[in-house]
Amino acid sequence: MLDKSHLKQQKRRSRIRRLKRDKWLYVLLIPGVVMTLVFKYFPMYGAIIAFKFYNPMLGILKSPWAGLEHFREFIFSPNFTVLLTNTLKISIYGLFLGFLPPILLALSLNQILNKKIKQKIQLILYAPNFISIVVIVGMLFLFLSANGPINSLVEKFTGSPIMFMSNPAYFRTIYILSGIWQGMGWASILYTATLAGVSTDLYEAANIDGANILQKIYHIDLPALKPVMVINFILAAGNIMNVGHEKAFLMQTSMNIPTSEIISTYVYKIGLQSGNYAYSAAVGLFNMVINVVLLLMVNSIVKRMNDGQGI
Repeated sequence: MLDKSHLKQQKRRSRIRRLKRDKWLYVLLIPGVVMTLVFKYFPMYGAIIAFKFYNPMLGILKSPWAGLEHFREFIFSPNFTVLLTNTLKISIYGLFLGFLPPILLALSLNQILNKKIKQKIQLILYAPNFISIVVIVGMLFLFLSANGPINSLVEKFTGSPIMFMSNPAYFRTIYILSGIWQGMGWASILYTATLAGVSTDLYEAANIDGANILQKIYHIDLPALKPVMVINFILAAGNIMNVGHEKAFLMQTSMNIPTSEIISTYVYKIGLQSGNYAYSAAVGLFNMVINVVLLLMVNSIVKRMNDGQGI
């Protein structure tokens, strides 16, 4: 008994010593913790309206309970299958088509030895990330319109323009490819930084052994990038249902609604435009639950395939 009590006292004293030693580090944590609580956790209180027949005059707490009524209404609505299919298609296609380009770009930039040229190329590639979504969509409408430069070339070969922004068949392709173009450079920063930390001794040893560029990429660069690639893939898979409504909403026309209407645009229209806050909150909460489930599933699968390494 004395030994156990003595060990407990020692642990308590060591914790107190660590707290005193690192007190300023904990002080630096306070702003981040406060911001997380204020902007991430406290707003969760509002999620209660997903389970209520919300009446603004009564407030959240006094509004009558609805239980799972809003969830059932959404799941059994005729829009459910279309919304879920459109959201998953855009997300999954975007994930698989957009995952490799930043990695290939980082590997290519790593082969450029001239720092000045490398910096100029990086500046050009990073610039689209800072362009507003509104401007990007405006550019798409401008270039892909019936009288735009793209259709001018199309008309020369086919004799008639293609209605890119009105035809539902082209919406996903335009949405995904424009997103890859805009974010590819910025997404490659993490991979570029990882490659910058690889020891030059490895490359020198590979040169002595007569390794070519592809062999150095396969045996040095890719193993260094693997942990970052795994984490990024898991996080991206966990956000499959989080397709931003801004770009999709701005790209929508009356003709491409069959493929452009996704869960986030539906929530925006039902919640803010129609004022049905409780129903839109239920749809948003349903979306979040699916994201969490997908994150856990993908993390579990990756752990099995990656020797127990996940997040």
